[in-house]
Amino acid sequence: MRLRDSESDAKFRTEVRAWLAENLPVLGPPPPPGDWAAKKAYDQRWQRMLFDAGYAGIDWPVEYGGRGASASEQLIFLAESAAAGAPDLGVHFVGQLHAGPTLIAEASPQQRAFHLPKILRGESIWCQGFSEPGSGSDLASLRTRAVRDGDHYVVTGSKIWTSYGFVADYCELLVRTDPDAPKHRGISWLIMPMDLPGIEVRPLRTINGESEFAEMYLDEVRIPVENLVGRENDGWRVAMVTFSFERGTALVRELLTAITMVDELATLARSLGHGPGRTAWDDDAIRREIGQVAAELDAMWALTRRNVTRAAGGGGVPPAGGSAFKLAYSEAIHHFGEAAMKVLERYAISLEDVPLTGGGSLPVGRHIMEHLHAFAISIGAGTSQIQRNILAERVLGLPRER
Repeated sequence: MRLRDSESDAKFRTEVRAWLAENLPVLGPPPPPGDWAAKKAYDQRWQRMLFDAGYAGIDWPVEYGGRGASASEQLIFLAESAAAGAPDLGVHFVGQLHAGPTLIAEASPQQRAFHLPKILRGESIWCQGFSEPGSGSDLASLRTRAVRDGDHYVVTGSKIWTSYGFVADYCELLVRTDPDAPKHRGISWLIMPMDLPGIEVRPLRTINGESEFAEMYLDEVRIPVENLVGRENDGWRVAMVTFSFERGTALVRELLTAITMVDELATLARSLGHGPGRTAWDDDAIRREIGQVAAELDAMWALTRRNVTRAAGGGGVPPAGGSAFKLAYSEAIHHFGEAAMKVLERYAISLEDVPLTGGGSLPVGRHIMEHLHAFAISIGAGTSQIQRNILAERVLGLPRER
């Protein structure tokens, strides 16, 4: 792992930093929470700005419309974006980080030619239709059926935790195409247009008051057979390709944002009173805990750079490397949230920033939101318990769980 920028990396970092400084003020502030039409328009505008500047799909191959950036350039772009407070992918995260890379790896030339440019330009938004009410951690037990009828699959069932399903144009959908096959072998991966008849999407309100998740009901939805990705009944293998992206670098931007928030939390600790004449920073235990969180996140960033540069150099990634990162990050972000609650103390009851008498405000809201979001991190893309099983079986060689 190279710890210092090469000459070309330093040039790229300067270029990215200058572009962000010039274009972020043009984009303007994000819309208020809950205004999903405005959120969609805002994220699409930013995605188009990235595309026009050559920064969309920065790590995608050039032949599929990406920049074909090196591993170090990819990490530089993510780090500079987080440091500048640039928007994350927002409603585009499934298309950019899950569906798009899966299509690059598994789709037909026709599917790639149609979908990949639209994803990069921000013209199509994707959601994920994997989990079901009775098939979360045991995803292979999914029951949504797809019956072949001529040139179509007729799909009936339901999905849950479908992020941004109510603003999506397409869904990466797992269905059971052979009910008599072993549960891992009768699944197929389909591209489902979200404007087809028979689809009902209902937003779900989460613990933090947001409604980015949805439940989805499918009633005899007719999906063209040409929308099958990979082979029929080979969808579990294709889904594992998707998960390799979802559990790996998909969380890097969140990690970098958390790293910037540690400094912000330390600043809050120096200003928030904890008893007469004392601040939170005067508490040795709180200072120690903030330092521990900073070290954990810094270690995660070092692990990320190691894994990405090793893979780019042909060394591959360690077995179940994505699961190792996902598990460690889940635990680190929970620790961060617990430390923040100790710093915020009585301010932790509000999801809003706290106004100050002399003007301005204390930015406590996003620390509380991050703490609540940590519960989703340890569940999505496979719970922490599932990640431990994967590591136990595939890395340590322990017997499979019954």
